[in-house]
Amino acid sequence: MSENQHTFIPSSPLPEARTGIYTPFDPGTRTLGAGYRVAPQFKELPVDIVFEKDTPVQLRDGTTIHVDIFRPTGSETVPAIVAWSPYGKAQGTSASVMGVFGLVGLDNSVVSGLEKFEGPDPAYWCARGYAIVNPDIRGVVDSEGDSLLWDRQEGRDCFDVIEWLADQDWCSGKIGMSGTSYLAVSQWFTAAEQPPHLAAINPWEGVSDVYRDLVMRGGMPDAGFARQLQEGSFFGKNRKEDILAEADAHPLMDKLWENKIPDFARITVPAYVVASYSNTLHTAGTFRAWRRMASEQKWLRIHNSQEWPDYYDEANVEDLRRFFDRFLRGEDNGWEATPRVRYSTLDLAGGDRTGIPATSFPPAEAVDTRFYLEANSRSLTGTAPAASAEASYDVAATPDAVSFITRFETETALVGYPKAHLSVEARGAEDMDLFLLIQKLDAHGTPLQAFTVPNHNARIHDVTDHGATILRYKGSDGRLRVSMRHLDEALTTEDVPAHSFDRVETLEPGQIAEVEIDLLPIGLVFHPGEQLRFVISSRNLLGTMMPGIREYVGANSGQHVIHTGGEHASYLQLPVLN
Repeated sequence: MSENQHTFIPSSPLPEARTGIYTPFDPGTRTLGAGYRVAPQFKELPVDIVFEKDTPVQLRDGTTIHVDIFRPTGSETVPAIVAWSPYGKAQGTSASVMGVFGLVGLDNSVVSGLEKFEGPDPAYWCARGYAIVNPDIRGVVDSEGDSLLWDRQEGRDCFDVIEWLADQDWCSGKIGMSGTSYLAVSQWFTAAEQPPHLAAINPWEGVSDVYRDLVMRGGMPDAGFARQLQEGSFFGKNRKEDILAEADAHPLMDKLWENKIPDFARITVPAYVVASYSNTLHTAGTFRAWRRMASEQKWLRIHNSQEWPDYYDEANVEDLRRFFDRFLRGEDNGWEATPRVRYSTLDLAGGDRTGIPATSFPPAEAVDTRFYLEANSRSLTGTAPAASAEASYDVAATPDAVSFITRFETETALVGYPKAHLSVEARGAEDMDLFLLIQKLDAHGTPLQAFTVPNHNARIHDVTDHGATILRYKGSDGRLRVSMRHLDEALTTEDVPAHSFDRVETLEPGQIAEVEIDLLPIGLVFHPGEQLRFVISSRNLLGTMMPGIREYVGANSGQHVIHTGGEHASYLQLPVLN
């Protein structure tokens, strides 16, 4: 069993910067009156709220965890919304969370401070007839047990909490889940366990495969954010999973990593999924889960910003309430008329469009179109070049990249899944780490990019010039270690290649390998005269996902050769709207 493959290290108490006003263990029930502020910088409560603090819940294996419950006063039973993550349930008022809000440009007054980091705010939801449940999950803060990182065990634990909640005398028996990032990922695992009283989920951007999204994206051991997640959370009294040691010990897909992929075929609950094109941590996983989950009642909204400003935006919260009112409160409010897909297109110069309705993603009007690489002219063409040619770079030289450009003569929108089919050769090496990027250029050849957060100050410029990619969108990227190129036939589709990552196939001298590489989903508009640049490099073109984490350096040597035309035509496949 994969549980036996887990590796653990000692955890440690919640540090001061992660400690909130209500962190100290203090079981009991109290009422927070309308007008109450947990601290001056936060929103006041619009109604009286019953606060059940540090309530014990026993899981099926006897482990006791603690939850904070915020619910309306009165005798009417209400549905509950669970925010499941390893972040301390009272961290909303901590210095770390306030620092995150400051970094992205959110004022702390948009929330009450009672919310879990990245979770729903009790001030809003209790005023509208919902309870909010914030657990300290297994192994976190004062809860018993050893903590795990994104694992099917979490789904079983949350199953137990949901069924316990449904049995409380204040609860209507309808339970939902909501939240971004970790709080989104936990919803895939929980829904796959099919708790009887889970009525709806709202995953708002999150990975859906720990191996492919977190520790080995593209088959490369890039564990920078995994290190930040492991070392910067899961604080408690016992042990926490050592995902870094596991990544070293299990470099290929095996039972350990399979246990960290939700069983999407068992996710049948109504779901309102929120995604973006620009979150280099979450985008691939959110779209993957959306494609593979079995729910017949599922909705997708693709926004044009960053998850935290989007999650707490007043109009988006109201939109989410309509979804929960339908499935948790049973209101006949016309939610089913909401388009199954609402997507955005990015202009990168102030002309974004959002809320574009469609019945699917990619939209039915999107046509997979091949743009062939031509090495001599470094262009992208509509037909495969008849003559063979090579474009190459030495990985130790500058530039250590080659690029190809096309200019659009008419208004063109790309919406869907890009992929690259490349014929590659490593001279003087047996492997290649390849990094790909689709850039938008203006008519004069200047790269266009856009911040995804309201804050545009000098600090944001500094951290995003190279790195912190979730805060600044520079284009759709992809990557692959060529020895990990074997495709998973069961998961691969015409527009989204999926690699098995269960074998290593190094290159022989002179071998030309055909590789397929997925790039992040795209929604990009090109006006007449604007250009698309496709970059292939041996180095990480965008840098880190988050500020302040260690950047992965590709394992490369020798010379990389991209073959074009003739028997080894390479192409970039793009979803072009008719």
